[in-house]
Amino acid sequence: MPSSHHSNARNPQIRKFIDVQKALKGADYPAQKQDLLKTAKQNHADEDVMQALAGLGDETFESPAAVSKAVGNEQ
Repeated sequence: MPSSHHSNARNPQIRKFIDVQKALKGADYPAQKQDLLKTAKQNHADEDVMQALAGLGDETFESPAAVSKAVGNEQ
């Protein structure tokens, strides 16, 4: 039986969540979109992550999980 862990690595949505969380390492919460973009840039986030964060609404994010949920709902 194949491990689901390996299939997640090929799933762009899962990979995006992981990349977003890596890009936001060290972010202080609650955070605004502009704070998240600044942190991601400091962490050398790639263009996909920057676009995902730029697409977030102008709300206050209380936690990394809230950001992941918002990124997942952006499409």
